Amino acid sequence: MHRPSTRRLAGLAALALTAAAISGTPGVAYASTSSATGHSLTAGTRLFVPPPADGSVAQIAQLAKSGDLKDAALLTAMEVTPSAVWLTGGTPAQVSKQIHTTLLEASLEHAEPVFVLYDIPGRDCAQYSAGGALNQTDYESWISAVAAATSGSKAVFLVEPDALGNLPSDCGLSTSVYPFTNAERIAEVDYAVTSLEQDPNTVVYLDGTNSNWQSVGAMTSRLLQGDVQDAQGFFLNVSNYQTTPASTDYGTWISDCIAMVTDPSNWSYGNSSNCASQYYPATQSDFSTWGLSTAWYAANMGSAVASTHFVVDTSRNGQGPNSMQTYAAAPYNQPASVVSALVSGDWCDSPGAGLGLRPTANTGVPLLDAYLWVKTPGQSDGQCDAAGGVRSWDYTAFTEPGWPTDSASQSLFDPLWGLTDPAAGAWFPQQAVQLAQNANPPLL
Repeated sequence: MHRPSTRRLAGLAALALTAAAISGTPGVAYASTSSATGHSLTAGTRLFVPPPADGSVAQIAQLAKSGDLKDAALLTAMEVTPSAVWLTGGTPAQVSKQIHTTLLEASLEHAEPVFVLYDIPGRDCAQYSAGGALNQTDYESWISAVAAATSGSKAVFLVEPDALGNLPSDCGLSTSVYPFTNAERIAEVDYAVTSLEQDPNTVVYLDGTNSNWQSVGAMTSRLLQGDVQDAQGFFLNVSNYQTTPASTDYGTWISDCIAMVTDPSNWSYGNSSNCASQYYPATQSDFSTWGLSTAWYAANMGSAVASTHFVVDTSRNGQGPNSMQTYAAAPYNQPASVVSALVSGDWCDSPGAGLGLRPTANTGVPLLDAYLWVKTPGQSDGQCDAAGGVRSWDYTAFTEPGWPTDSASQSLFDPLWGLTDPAAGAWFPQQAVQLAQNANPPLL
């Protein structure tokens, strides 16, 4: 019988021992197994540590071999921290097999896995992470297989990052090349919620984007269309860098707005556009003003009671978003237009980032169910370059020996890292080390 889970767990145990041996500190400890029943997470939920990401073990071994024991220990500590398992496609039979393998591994750890479903038709507006099921029928068959494979097992599901934040109408693509509709997208998300919530052991969250994207009112409307009230709630900041305090406020306001617009006695019933947000009366770029929106909700909630929960991805937000102002100064001397473009593309393999709060379901915030590492730390967001619209650079103002000199090559180059980034989902060694080194709080 093929036993991949046993070998993988053995490798994981070896990494944990390596971390302890190199750093002189004990292995990472986690909370006791959850006693939760029904559609919820409790503070005692023990989260699953998946097998090390492809490329991580080889990098750790190379660092140790070269004498860089500190970075080897940091990466080891990163790899023995709970994180999500991404289900990104395949046939129903293939995704069922992947789930069964993960559930076996999780049972050996007495832990609960977090699954990210990422197979929606037309995902990522056909950009870096393009792919997904071919059509609604295929997607629903895939979801049915996911639901059947996890039946009776405790599991957390994060349903389709960006699916509600980037509806097909947001993509700006012609139907001839992108034949997907908002109605299909909403129906697909609704089907996922209905299928997965039938099992009382599963906890389901929908895409709530991040605090630097959709307004509270817009996100509330989309979440309600996606049947968030039939799920546990929504997730925030997946694969992004927004701070935990900003994400907490944003999530709380969305929950408040949901309560207001679904309460027939509230003056804002049925109209989420009335809801305060990070954009008004607060100013998104000035966190010191966010109390204005919090105060607005305190004054306008009436008898409405917020009850929609949320989780936050803290896998890369330890240092917050990058203002890119470093590149405006010497020696880079990039013009304001370039810096502005870099800020817009900050979501893609942002330099200077660090790991954030360690995953836990004990947050101390009533509606905030967990801090999770959803984006796998160390894996690339994609080939972040000018051709993809997320990088800009004036090579006449700054260049380095060995950098490309022709426009075609420059368009595929990432000047912030000084290389051509790995493809989406591939291991990014330079970024992995930086995330571990810049972790806040520190890993070791």
